[in-house]
Amino acid sequence: MDGFRIPIGEWADAGVDWIRDNLGWLLSAVSTAVGWLVDTLADVLLSLPIVAVIAILAALAWVFRSWRFALGTVVSFVLILAVGQWVTSMQTLALVLIAALIAVVIAVPVGIATARNDRLSAAVRPILDLMQSMPAFVYLIPAIVFFSIGVVPGVVATVIFALPPGVRLTELGIRGVDSETVEAGHAFGATPGQILRGVQLPLAMPSIMAGVNQLIMLALSMAVIAGIAGADGLGKEIVQAMSTVDIAKGVEAGLSVVILAVYLDRLTGALGDLKGQRSSLLGAVSRRRGGAKDGATTAATPAQDAAAAAERETASPRRAPISTGA
Repeated sequence: MDGFRIPIGEWADAGVDWIRDNLGWLLSAVSTAVGWLVDTLADVLLSLPIVAVIAILAALAWVFRSWRFALGTVVSFVLILAVGQWVTSMQTLALVLIAALIAVVIAVPVGIATARNDRLSAAVRPILDLMQSMPAFVYLIPAIVFFSIGVVPGVVATVIFALPPGVRLTELGIRGVDSETVEAGHAFGATPGQILRGVQLPLAMPSIMAGVNQLIMLALSMAVIAGIAGADGLGKEIVQAMSTVDIAKGVEAGLSVVILAVYLDRLTGALGDLKGQRSSLLGAVSRRRGGAKDGATTAATPAQDAAAAAERETASPRRAPISTGA
């Protein structure tokens, strides 16, 4: 058994070389598109006044969660500014948002397809297991080979690492929809596409949003590791702090990562349960509209009752009492 060896590594190396030699045009297109998206979003975030960016982030927090979360958002991002990590934080935020968007665009359709096809689900499951079990640093090796050093290999590695929970929870949500509800849709003549859009996706939305939440958290953790591949942002700051044993820079960059993680986690969690966010601006507006409708209904009730009584009198007038002659 001393000479027994399966050259899986050599096969993977040959496969990477084949892809690089024969699909260079596709890799170049992906590199150009992804690099442009991340750089454009980062430039937009950095070109806006800092006060405006903080105000937008706080407004989103208030609209979807609560005014307390909005206040905490202002304090947290002012703290990022105070420790000198604003530029790197916006670069990391741009990388995470683009990577998460790409991952969602891939994960949700794949999750829907696996939920509707058992054979496809059985084929995809071991691939997802491999993607979740593989150490995060391993994804950087082929990404660097394909796309060189920079932000693109970081985004690609982040997308691959963050995909599995999005696919799994989307499939779980679709499969968890009550079968009787789906059968009722079929009974009313709805097409499979109409049932998917009108029944399954709305009912599965909490599970899908939980998958998006986990996807974003994994993307943020991988975005820091992507600093090893040369991606600008907080990951690069942490790598430099490790190489120079700079405790101050490491703590400040790490704290900024925590603030971004908490903000994105709470915001996406609120998006998955909008009805449960009673302290949000949307919840307050919804309750006010509901109260206005109830008041209008209550105020109109006497008039409606009088009109109904008159209509009944016209349709069936009361007869005069019959005289008995007594």
